[in-house]
Amino acid sequence: KVSFSRLNNSTSQPVLVWSCSSPWITLVALFQDTKVNATIVAREDLSATDADLDTIYYELASPASVTAGYFAIKGVNNPEIYLQKPLDYEKFKRATLVLYARDRPEGSTDTTNTATATINILIEQADTKPPWFLPCTFINVDNSICISSPYSGRVNMSEVSMEPLVLEPGPIYAIDPDYMINEKIVYSIVGGNTNEVFSVDADTGNLTMNKAAPSPDSYLLQVMATQVNNVQKYSVASVEIKVINKSHYPPHFESRIYNGTVFDGQAPRSFVFQAGDASRPLVITAVDDDFPGV
Repeated sequence: KVSFSRLNNSTSQPVLVWSCSSPWITLVALFQDTKVNATIVAREDLSATDADLDTIYYELASPASVTAGYFAIKGVNNPEIYLQKPLDYEKFKRATLVLYARDRPEGSTDTTNTATATINILIEQADTKPPWFLPCTFINVDNSICISSPYSGRVNMSEVSMEPLVLEPGPIYAIDPDYMINEKIVYSIVGGNTNEVFSVDADTGNLTMNKAAPSPDSYLLQVMATQVNNVQKYSVASVEIKVINKSHYPPHFESRIYNGTVFDGQAPRSFVFQAGDASRPLVITAVDDDFPGV
């Protein structure tokens, strides 16, 4: 009895075919907020053919460690590339992938023919963050959240300042943290502006007075910074304005010269006594004529 077996001698190398007839692919419109599981390269746009009609086995590799794990293929026999986890624009702005097509499965001891295609992916920043008031402090390691402190200032009661108010820690100012987009921001007062005493310049954020503050009560303004292209992208900052009585006189000491007496060997933090009267501690007093009797 003689038995015959047919050997499949694969001699042809698989050929990767892209719909644009190029081994290089550049995707320009892959935004950072692309949804997970979204198709990046469709199967019909990039697949391999083999003259020997062998089954094609695919593998996707990411040479750069920073982009590893973000992209994958649907299966060993399906080269469709999809997004496997959310993109991080702060970590990388481009990715290079290599797609391998082989006529033998991984681990085969038979001679294997391989074709490759390189896919260049460009990540574009998306409009994902609301405005940030400055200065602000980052509260997470990837610097994606920045919290600002309240602004503060003061005005004199019954007086109208003709200049923009000076505030701490600085003037009202907000930016679009999606810096590649850098959308225009406008400002408005949305709360705390009793009797419309204050106004804010929509373009600059400068805070000015419409009228005098009639009482020494403080104002706690709520100022909103909004993106022009999307009113739902906004942030609100607190601005505390204290109303004070105007100071007409500088403080002054009750005496121009004070004389005191200390004793040799006195312990630290001991009293200094009045010169000529060792029983009366020396007292230095300042007064302010804007507040008589205080």
